[in-house]
Amino acid sequence: MTATAITTTASWAGAQPHVVVIGAGIAGLTAALRLRRAGARVTQITKGLGGIQLGQGSIDILGYAPERVERPLDAIEAFTAANPEHPYARIGVDAVRAGVDFLREAAGEDLLVGDPERNVNLPTAVGAVRPTALVTPTMTAGELHDGLKLVIIGVAQLKDFHPMLIAQNLERTTLPDGGKVSARAVMTDFEPRQNEYDATGLTFARALDDPKTRRTFAEGIKGFVNEGETVGLPAILGEEDHKAAFAEISQIIGAPVFEIPALPPCVPGMRLNEALVKAVKDARVEFILGTKVTGFTAGPDGRLASVTASTAGHRREIAADAFVLAAGGFESGALKLDSHGHVLDTVLGLPLTLPEGVDEDHLVTDKYWGVAQPLFKVGVAVDDSMKVVADGKPVYDNVYAAGGVIAGATRWQEKSGEGIALGSAVKATDAILASLPVVAASAAAPTAERN
Repeated sequence: MTATAITTTASWAGAQPHVVVIGAGIAGLTAALRLRRAGARVTQITKGLGGIQLGQGSIDILGYAPERVERPLDAIEAFTAANPEHPYARIGVDAVRAGVDFLREAAGEDLLVGDPERNVNLPTAVGAVRPTALVTPTMTAGELHDGLKLVIIGVAQLKDFHPMLIAQNLERTTLPDGGKVSARAVMTDFEPRQNEYDATGLTFARALDDPKTRRTFAEGIKGFVNEGETVGLPAILGEEDHKAAFAEISQIIGAPVFEIPALPPCVPGMRLNEALVKAVKDARVEFILGTKVTGFTAGPDGRLASVTASTAGHRREIAADAFVLAAGGFESGALKLDSHGHVLDTVLGLPLTLPEGVDEDHLVTDKYWGVAQPLFKVGVAVDDSMKVVADGKPVYDNVYAAGGVIAGATRWQEKSGEGIALGSAVKATDAILASLPVVAASAAAPTAERN
């Protein structure tokens, strides 16, 4: 990573403002689409396809605080009062709600349904109970409640989905409301492609896009289902034609059917990712895949002027009026711990914030079970506009952060990742749009007429 000082910076006076979004997960795609819809010119840089497809295609707002949360939006205020360094303390519940509403509209009801005011409890691929807010319609029949009778059906050719494990764990689990479910397991055979064993979920999903194949699949399953049972299947019921595949398979089986996401990459996450990337491209965002930010230029006026986007054999300098860092955290390589024990932002070289009372020598402890490692709360500090700050002052006056790069959360333990991503994307884009007066005038123009 290199930085270069220059003497001039871009200006939006009299021209369509340009914003660079770095990263293409939930936060990056939401920010890019929201900015573009408001009239900004947007370039999105991403080294990979983003983390959505590694998720389960659902939207977590707050699942544990640390006790299980039933009403996530209502719980945020008390949660931030107890955890003032958490990103939600800067984001606020209104931005989270706005972000969830925006994503639900952008994705459409074929991909996301539910009430962000209330968590639902769904089974995981190991038979645990997972609270989440919005889900794909293919999961809704799996909401766990007292007296539910389940048959979990696996496919021998599909790796990483074990129906007996799921059923036995669900049978022994007491639900949050004190209820119990009954569950049994069935293993069947089905080749997604001839003579293929140990196939991936995506291979199955693409095979089930074919009407003839999915009819054969469903006809083979319905004989295992007893009256009154709800059928849990691995999340493989179609990729591009998933709505029709799910409807037809459910109709043939003749019982409520739901998908259980397995290990990543996860088909429901892939469906959501493909829909959002398409929405961004349809909105005419310049989407640059397979490219890393390897340098940047900064001016003496406290603003970032440009970033260097590099791919094999090619470098491009991209100047912009504002920048949104939405590249994720340690899991994406945007943050790293080097061999000397120093934590680094690998994208823009921004200063990082450590958990209160913890130094770099104690970011990883020998307590591997229970309490999360302090390392995972490392990230950039932000103000209420999501502008990246150090010692309370902006590092650059036009650099904002969204999503997993923000310090202070253990997202997978809290089940808060998508809520943080969406809320911070809303706050960052609102702040950028408020600072770009040309956007307000251009937002009223039809999208097709914009540059």
